Amino acid sequence: MDVRIGVTQTPREIEVELADDTDPDALKKTIEDAVAGGHGLLWLVDKKGRQVGVQVEKLAYIDIGSSGDKGRIGFGG
Repeated sequence: MDVRIGVTQTPREIEVELADDTDPDALKKTIEDAVAGGHGLLWLVDKKGRQVGVQVEKLAYIDIGSSGDKGRIGFGG
């Protein structure tokens, strides 16, 4: 599962590739709980076990999608 995170005052997105068996509803609940708290960090663990933390106050948007290159057009590496 792919997650793209927009951060305020930053032109680039943070992209995190989560395990394919990640439960989207549990992920949404984790995000909602972090945002409801209003401060601290939102922590995600990617496919390789790396931990990514983003300050909740800096979140602009979060895009949750399925993994894979379905629907991508253009050149990619």
